[in-house]
Amino acid sequence: MISYGKQTIDSDDIKAVVDALENDLITQGPAVERFETEIASYFGSKYCSAVSSGTAALHLIGKALDWGSGDIILTSPITFLASANSILYSEATPDFVDINPLTYNLDINQLEEKVNFYRREGKQIKAVIAVDYAGNPCDWESLRYLADKYDFVLINDNCHSMGSEYLGEKEYAVKYADLVTQSYHPVKHFTTGEGGSVLTNNKALDQRIKLLRSHGMTKEKNIIGDNKGPWYYEMHEVGFNYRITDFQCALGLSQLIKLDNFLNSRREIAKSYNAAFNDKKNLKVPFVPHYSKHSYHLYPLNIDFKSISVDKISFFRKMKNNGILLQVHYIPIHLQPYYKKSFGFRKGDYPNAESFYENEVSIPIYPSLKKTEQKYVIDLFLKEFDE
Repeated sequence: MISYGKQTIDSDDIKAVVDALENDLITQGPAVERFETEIASYFGSKYCSAVSSGTAALHLIGKALDWGSGDIILTSPITFLASANSILYSEATPDFVDINPLTYNLDINQLEEKVNFYRREGKQIKAVIAVDYAGNPCDWESLRYLADKYDFVLINDNCHSMGSEYLGEKEYAVKYADLVTQSYHPVKHFTTGEGGSVLTNNKALDQRIKLLRSHGMTKEKNIIGDNKGPWYYEMHEVGFNYRITDFQCALGLSQLIKLDNFLNSRREIAKSYNAAFNDKKNLKVPFVPHYSKHSYHLYPLNIDFKSISVDKISFFRKMKNNGILLQVHYIPIHLQPYYKKSFGFRKGDYPNAESFYENEVSIPIYPSLKKTEQKYVIDLFLKEFDE
C-alpha cells in the first residue's frame, strides 16, 4: 500500500538510536544538547529548545508569552488542530483568518482587516500563528510589517516547512518571526519519532521555555540564590513534562544530516506530479510564489469534484482499492463541533478554506517513494481524469 507520507529510516539511523540506548543517560543527556545546537545552526537561530512534540512547542510558547483569558490569537483554519488548540491551553481566545486561494496560507489583506475589526471593538490582537502550509512559506515580509505596525507577536508554525526557502534563505523563519515551532513527527521532513522544537533569537523566551518544559524546576544559581546541596532545586511556576529523550535526539541528529537529500527527493517527486497534472482542466497543482522554494511536506492536489463523475468519498475508496492511501489536509478547524459550539463559528465563515477542503487531496510524497510507485500514482490519476 502506498501512503501519502512515510518516514525514511536507514541503518545509520538505527545505529544512532542503539548507540544512544547503550549510554548511561537515555534522557536529559548529551544528545539533546547536541541536537539543539545542530538544529539552531541549520535553521539560523540563536536558541533552540527541543521538546516532546510540535504541539508541546506551541503550548510552551503560549505559556512563555503569558497568554490568558481575554487574549485574542489569530491563526489559519487550514492547519492541524494543535495550531488552534494550543491557544485554548492558555485559556486565550482563538480566531481565524481565511486563506489565500492561491497559496493556501493566511491571506495578508484579510489578516489586516481582522486586526482592524478588533481594533474598532477596542481589542488588541496578542499574536498571530502563521502556518507555512504544506511547505510553502507565507509572505513573511508582509507579516512582519503587520506585526510591527499593529504590535502583535508573530509565530511561525514551521512544522510543514523545514528546509523551505523564502527569498532565497532557508533561515527565514527566525528572521521574520519572533518564535518558530517545528515538529519531527514521522511524516515530516525528518523525524525523531515524536518530537519538536521552539526556535528563537530571544534569550529570555528561550530560557523560560526550557524552564517550563521540565516541570518549572531549576538549579540555576541566579534564580535559587543559596544552593543547599547538589540535590537542591526550586520551582517558581507550574511547568510540564515536555522533555525529549536522548535516543530520539540521536535519531534526529542522524536524520538531520540527510535533510537536504530528503528535500531534493520531495522536490523531484513534485516536479513529476506538476508535469503530469498541470495541464489537466480538473486538477490544480500547488502554486509556488516567486519568493518561495517549496519543500513539499505535502503535495495538495486540488480536484474539481463537481465537474467529474466521481465524488470525493468514492474517489478515496477507488484509490484505496488500487493500493493508494490518500489523505486530506485539513478539515477547517472552525467547522469542528467543539469550535462551533464554544465560539459560534459557522459554515460560510471562511469560504476560501471551506472550498479548499472540498477539493483538496494529499497524494503520496516522501523520499523513499520509488519511481515505479510515482508512475503508478500518476498513471492511475491520469486514467481517472482522462476518462
